[in-house]
Parts: sequence; structure tokens; C-alpha cells
Amino acid sequence: MKGKIGVTTENIFPIIKKFLYSDQEIFLRELISNAIDATEKLKVLARKGEYKGDVGNKKIYVKVDKKNKQIIVSDFGIGMTEEEVNQYINQIAFSSAEEFLSKYKDEVNLIGHFGLGFYSAFIVANKVELITKSYKEGAKAVKWICEGTPEFEIKEAERSEHGTDVILHITDETYKEFLEEDKIEELLNKYCKFLPIPIVFGKKKEFKDGKLVETDEDYIINNTNPLWLQKPQNLKDEDYKKFYKELYPREFEEPMFHIHLNIDYPFNLTGILYFPKITSPFDIQKRKIQLYCKQVFVTDNIEGIVPDYLTLLHGVIDSPDIPLNVSRSYLQNDPEVKKISSHITKKVADKLNDIYKDNRADFEKKWEDLKLFIQYGMISDEKFYDRAIAFALFKNTENKYFTLEEYKKLIESNQKDKYKNIVVLYTTDTEKQYTYIQRAKNKGYDVLVLDGHLDIAFINHLETKEKNLIFKRVDSDILEKLIEKDDTQKTQFSEIEQENFRYAVFAILPDKEKFLVSFEPVADSEMPALITQSEYIRRMKDMSQFSPSHIYRNVSDLFNFVVNTNHDLIKKINSELHETLKKQLEPLQQKIDSLKKELEELRKKYDENKTVIEEKDKELESIINEKKKIITDYAQQNDLLSQIIDIALLSHNLLKHERFENFLKRSIKLLEKN
Repeated sequence: MKGKIGVTTENIFPIIKKFLYSDQEIFLRELISNAIDATEKLKVLARKGEYKGDVGNKKIYVKVDKKNKQIIVSDFGIGMTEEEVNQYINQIAFSSAEEFLSKYKDEVNLIGHFGLGFYSAFIVANKVELITKSYKEGAKAVKWICEGTPEFEIKEAERSEHGTDVILHITDETYKEFLEEDKIEELLNKYCKFLPIPIVFGKKKEFKDGKLVETDEDYIINNTNPLWLQKPQNLKDEDYKKFYKELYPREFEEPMFHIHLNIDYPFNLTGILYFPKITSPFDIQKRKIQLYCKQVFVTDNIEGIVPDYLTLLHGVIDSPDIPLNVSRSYLQNDPEVKKISSHITKKVADKLNDIYKDNRADFEKKWEDLKLFIQYGMISDEKFYDRAIAFALFKNTENKYFTLEEYKKLIESNQKDKYKNIVVLYTTDTEKQYTYIQRAKNKGYDVLVLDGHLDIAFINHLETKEKNLIFKRVDSDILEKLIEKDDTQKTQFSEIEQENFRYAVFAILPDKEKFLVSFEPVADSEMPALITQSEYIRRMKDMSQFSPSHIYRNVSDLFNFVVNTNHDLIKKINSELHETLKKQLEPLQQKIDSLKKELEELRKKYDENKTVIEEKDKELESIINEKKKIITDYAQQNDLLSQIIDIALLSHNLLKHERFENFLKRSIKLLEKN
């Protein structure tokens, strides 16, 4: 059995209104697009000699008649006969554009395609009137009237010139905002700002005698020859800057530079992309690239066309080949979109590379503004990474810039560890980490400045891409461990000396739960004690700021208090501690050692000795606490140890409030002794 699918016309208007054109304001764009097509068709006929009239000054007129609750869109294009009204208006989705294109496919570039745009008028209008007159000799004007039902009326009308008037009667209070001139002007500027036929919206106004009055000059909304359609060789930088202001009248900062896209194979695409200055995430505004289709605004949500990082750019893309939905409101999923995206990415990377090669000094000046964009692209797009790694820059503490390859060559002889890794030292704050930077420099090491918002994420990514390359912050460990060499020394402090000194340090340290205490034989010319923070934990905490659910987001800071066992002051304190407390500590230490040995034997038969073990554990804990108290009391009276610890805290910006005040007083006290 064969048959025809039936369409119930009673249901077509709700479908158009609710689904095809869910954005109410689209109606004006669609009606003006139809008017543009009607005018373009007439120009084609004139070129073919099929129309003898003048087509040089055709315009489209938009009028709001608030009193009569009407919006009127008028053109002086090809018009329609009564037969054509029946064919193109009364048959939904029968497009006159398709038929015209099939006849003159090499002569015209029409906007319309689906034959549904006219019906978008019923989104806001309770009744639509269409008055039209064909360009054909002897044609009579006709009026078509419909109130949003399958019923319509056609009758004779009066119109002096060929063309079409579409009159929208808006009586529903829901849509009364569209009877305000300001609202219609807003929509015209949004959707029709660059259409190819002049669009007139009343008369220009100017202040005269303190009042805003109309002039005799037409107020033309649009720029019919936008910059992206012009040849780059005919344009100057000033033209691009002026057009940027036209696109973004509220932007006060000029863009750094632009890319003029002009692609005709394997797809057609034109446009201009601008690089704005982006110095922080607060400057990022993603919906700044406008997508046009044949000069008609479609959307500023173009994530499907360009990679996410390219949405940081500003500008315009216009392509007839980008697949849109029926209402031209958003993109359809299509393999061609990926090809367009890839090509735009290549163009952007090539432009950046050209600027870098042609004028590196200027590129370096712009780097801080470009860095966020380039790093974002390299992290999120592998192909862009492969292209951008040649011009991505790194700045050191001497304000010199290097590519990654240049920097690796600079430091590889001196900053290679015993595992053959090139270790890149960096700082995130040159002031707060000044002491650590100077220590690295004194050792002959170079230090990068990585204080940008994406720097940590970027170096994480680099470490996955670049073999034998490690980044370490200058304060994440002692120098000897930041770049480990074969000649690493071991501390001369015994285990008991380390344990006792650790108790002494913890007696003075604030926020003890945030610290670990370790002992390292650092050069005696270095500080007696310093504070470091694990590269891994700190970096994970930095990364957690980008993700609310990151497991390290709520992890407390953890620092390592490093005691320099080679320093004379540390040796002095250690010697005095054990000499002064020898008579008290030795008997306790003997008991501790004895109990530990006893417990070790008892635990070999844990089940049999469980009760005894518990008793011995308590006894051991009691003796250890007694030992701790003796050392704590001594340490808290030791100004030299307190001073050393506070200097370490100060160098890491951890000496605050009352403790800082006490440090100053103690400093004066120690000076007076000497």
C-alpha cells in the first residue's frame, strides 16, 4: 500500500510558534531577511535584462505604529502576483528562494531557504496582512489576510510600486514591548546591523533648541558593506579598530591585533577575529564572537564552531556553509563544523606564529595579555599545542623571555638532576619568595616567574607532554633536594638528637598540626632553618581552585620545617640542649630504650601478652611525655631557638600579629646582649 503523509494545518501555527521559533524576537529578522531576498531577486533580474527599472537605491523600511498597534516591514523588491501568493504563502514550507535559486543559481546569494520565515510573524501578531505587487508588467496589487488559523482571505489592494508590505497587528498584551521603538531598534541593531540592503527606521534625530527633533534624513540602521567582506589589502589598522568600535561600542580598550579570515575552500567563510587584552579571568567574556549567515546575525554562542579557548576572542564569522536549524537560531551537529573549527584554529596559530617571527620584541611586550589565551589553547587542544609550543614564552626573574626549547638549552647543563631530568625552578611571587629565589641564584640556578592564572595548570600539562622535564617551586624544598645531585650528604645528627630537637622546635612553632620537622645537612652558609612546602600538595591545592569538587580543595596547608644541621647556630643549640638537660634526659632515655626493646619482644606473642603490652605502652607514653615536657620548658626559654624559628616563619610570610611583635622585641633584646 502506498499513500501520502497528511499534515493537519490547524496544528502548524503552534508548532511554528513554540518550537521552530522559540525565540520571540526572531520574527523581525525573518521578515527583513525576506525583504532583502525580494530586493536581491529584483537586482538579479535587472542584471539579466528581465527588469528595466532602477535598482540602485532600493531600501527596506521598518515602521512602528504604536497607536494602531502595528509593525510594518516594507520593501520595493520583486513583489508577488496573486498566483505567487497562493503558491508561496498559502503553501507552508514552499520556498520561493529555492525556486529562484534553481533558475539563477550563479547570480544571487539569497538568505531564505526553508520557506517558513514569513510565518514567524505569528509569534507576536494576532493578525498579519500582506500587501504585495509584482514587478511584472500589468500586475495588480493583492492583499492577503490571516489571523493565525488555516483560514485566509485574498483580495485586491492598492500599491503604487512593486514590492511588499507586511503588517503585523499586535493586540496581545504579552507582546506589547514590540510596539516600542527602542525595542525594535535594539532588534534591528542585533540581527540586521550588517545586511546588504539599507534598512530605514524612521528619520534621524538631533538636538535643536534643547529638544530631540526629527530631521529629513533617513535613519539607516545597517552597514551594508561590513569590513569582513572587504579585501584585506585595501584596509588599514585604523579601519579594523574603527570596525571593532562598531561591533563593541561599549569596549574602551583597543584590541591587540586581528586576523582577517577569507576562506573559499573547502568551505566558504569570512570574518575578522580580534585578540582582546585578557589579564585576568574577570576579563573573560566568551560570547563575543558573532556568527552571521549571509550577513544575518545568527548567534553569539559559537562553541560548536570554534574550540572553547577561541571563544575568548572577539569578532565576526560569516559563513553560508555552517549548518543551522530551520529557524537559523542555532547550529546543527554536523561533521563540517569540525572541519571549520580545525581550519580556524590553524589560521589563528599561523597568525600568532607570524607575529612572533616578524617582530619578537613586540610579541614579548604583548605576551602577558596573550598568555592566558595561548595557555588555555595549548591545554585544551593538542593540535594547537603542537603549533603554539614554538612561540609560547616563559619569563624569568630577570624579565627575559624564552621559548621552552631556548630555556631548556639555557639551564640543562646546570639544572639537570641525577635522574637526568631538567628541573625548572619557578616562583609564583617574587616578593614573598625573594629569599628562596636569591638562594637559587646564589647557586647559579635560573628561576622562572609563573604568576599567571593558568600557569600551574599549564606546567602540569607540559610535564605530561615533555619528557624528562620537571617544574619545582623554589620554596618547595631545600636546594639540595630541588635539584638532587650525586653528592648528597646525610645529616650528622643521631636519631635521638633529631627526636629531641624536634620536640624543641614543636614547643615553639605555631599551628603545630601544619608542620613536619626534618633535618638536612644544608650548606653552613645557608639559613639555620627554613620552611618549604611540598610541590605536589601545594600544586594540587592550586589546581583545586578550578574545581569545587577537587579532593584537595579543603586540605589544610602543610609545611616542612627544615633544620640545617650544618649551621653553627643549630649545632650550638643542639649541644647546649643536651649538655644542659643531660642529667634529666639520659635516665629517661634509658627507660624509653629499655621499654621499647621489651615491647618489641612482647609483641612477638601479642595475643598472650596483650594486657601487659597495653600497660607497657602507657608507661612508655608517660615517660616520653615527661621527656617532652622537660625539652619544651627548656626550649620556650631559649631566645636563640625562638629567633631562628621566627626568622624561618618570617621568610615564608607566616609570622603574624602578636608573634611578629614578640619577634621584634626579642630581636632588640638579643642585640642589646651583644
